[in-house]
Amino acid sequence: MKIAIFHNYLDVIGGGERVALTLARELNADVITTDVDVDLIEKMGFGDVKIISLGRTIKMPPLKQISASWMFSICDLSKDYDFFILSGDWTLFAAKKHKPNLYYAHALSRQFYDLYDEFLSKQSYYKKPFFMCWSFFHRKWMGKYMNHVQKIIANSESTRTGLEKYNKRKSKVIYPFVDCSKYSYKENGDFWLSVNRLYPDKRTELQIEVFRRLPQERLVIVGGHARGDHAEAYLKKIMKNLPPNVEILGVVSDEEVRDLYSRCRAFITTGINEPFGLTPLEAMASGKPVLAVDEGGYRETVMNDVTGKLVAADPSSLINGVNEISKNLGNFREACEREAKKFDSRVFIKKIKAEIKL
Repeated sequence: MKIAIFHNYLDVIGGGERVALTLARELNADVITTDVDVDLIEKMGFGDVKIISLGRTIKMPPLKQISASWMFSICDLSKDYDFFILSGDWTLFAAKKHKPNLYYAHALSRQFYDLYDEFLSKQSYYKKPFFMCWSFFHRKWMGKYMNHVQKIIANSESTRTGLEKYNKRKSKVIYPFVDCSKYSYKENGDFWLSVNRLYPDKRTELQIEVFRRLPQERLVIVGGHARGDHAEAYLKKIMKNLPPNVEILGVVSDEEVRDLYSRCRAFITTGINEPFGLTPLEAMASGKPVLAVDEGGYRETVMNDVTGKLVAADPSSLINGVNEISKNLGNFREACEREAKKFDSRVFIKKIKAEIKL
């Protein structure tokens, strides 16, 4: 069976991109996408995956999302493959022409649904009407194409609930994975680690503020954003007046990230209502406790006071969490490694293959 995996973009690597690329490797599938950063793909260790680009998007939101949606809607590879996996919200527009299909939902189009008010509040007075108009029509357009999706797999209970609430579609949950064999524990070092895309919804500025108030602690941040997109302004903002105990490394190789996981003291993550969150599992596979905000998919992976702490999304609560974890580092390693194994990649691949009858 020849399989194609549609994915939004591959110009920045996060949890969803790792899932799509790993799935392509395991299923011997091709990845169909828009923007591709070849150097980044190589750095992340996926140079062996065949990637086909439909073209580059317009580097300005929402034109980037609109152009990606348009490319997926007009392409027709139905005669070239036997089965199609849709990975990412904009790839829904490929569903009509590409069947049989399965949609692996990493998250909803959050600017249209659970984060609509958040996105709207950040628009200027002049941009608000355009954002409202785009949201209204694109949401309707997506709903139309969603009807052509034959089977839906959600990456978490949080995403499953959102799909049923906003899209009136039922789905089953197959959690994303972490390849536990690639992660190891070396030591609880002298720094905390954060790994995420540097986008506003990850609330990296909150992490920086926490460690600004904890000068005796150190934070290392790994992550980047797509070239030329709206997150550049956000990165410039958080880089201003960066405290001396916080370091932003940008994008590093998979090998370097795994080394940082193995040597960090603990891990911190603060995404807004994160649909799932793969990085906490990577930290736990390295035997490290996770400090996460008590929202969304973090509640499905972080066991409070067992593999880390779930706290409110404010500086004082996070500061207390940092202090409590730092005092009790020896209590977490065994439970973290044990919990991560429940999400091992072999379990994920086996379940996905069962869904597409491989």
